[in-house]
Amino acid sequence: MKPTLLILAAGMGSRYGGLKQLDGLGPNEEVIIEYSIYDAIRAGFGKIVFVIREDIEEAFREKFGGKFDDKVEIEYAFQAINTPVEGISELPEREKPWGTAHAVLVAHDKINEPFAVINADDYYGISSFKAMADFLKNDCAPDHYSMIGYQLDKTLSDAGHVNRGVCEVDEAGHLTDVVERHKIQRTPNGIVYEENDGQHPLSPDALVSMNFWGFHPNVFEVTRQHFIEFVEAHRDQPRAEFYIPLVINRLINEGKIDLTVIPNAERWYGVTYQEDKPMVQEAFAKLTAEGQYPKHLWK
Repeated sequence: MKPTLLILAAGMGSRYGGLKQLDGLGPNEEVIIEYSIYDAIRAGFGKIVFVIREDIEEAFREKFGGKFDDKVEIEYAFQAINTPVEGISELPEREKPWGTAHAVLVAHDKINEPFAVINADDYYGISSFKAMADFLKNDCAPDHYSMIGYQLDKTLSDAGHVNRGVCEVDEAGHLTDVVERHKIQRTPNGIVYEENDGQHPLSPDALVSMNFWGFHPNVFEVTRQHFIEFVEAHRDQPRAEFYIPLVINRLINEGKIDLTVIPNAERWYGVTYQEDKPMVQEAFAKLTAEGQYPKHLWK
């Protein structure tokens, strides 16, 4: 069975100032998602599931309708601020969506096979999809997940600070911990992140998560159980977010899974800020000129 690619595309794009998921950045106005889908298809993925908001469904279908339907199966799942989850009779009022692990949950009825999760607005690199497809086809199991790990200094934006999941990995290459670090940026004194008590250094070679995960479908049920507990513990915190790393860390700490970190030397490209756009456009133009992608992805 071919693996599925789950693309989280329901973000608001507040720092970007618009719907960056659909902003054309390639030589022919291709969006970042299209490069991920192209890489996934040639790596052997058989289905794409988009997690989007209902208010952008028409824009998505207009952008992608018929473009690659003959190459891969396409489905949609919808995440609202308070999309219901089985086992919770009433969700509390929210100011923002519940986060990435909740976004995964809303796609539970679309996926029955090993699958990968990515962000819509990140470019992950050709080799990363090949490595993930190999894992999902050959090694994925109910107690064995994976993640593509990137070098921190290849994932930073020159336009402003970013958040990254900084990883700890044991000698066997298994994830032992992932901690979300905020406001990571380059400074004259090196790469730092910020907490309440000031700035702290990070190694440029540190492995970080860019939200490229490989899961067995049993992750849906364990995530649902964790979400029920999270909601009860955070009913009075309307901005609390249920991130994928929260679920992963708990499963690792409880000894329920091993998670293989697959190191990757690719450079990340993404559009956190409008100022990132020219750099990403230049990168896709170069990748096309080098022959890594055809001049027209879908012709």
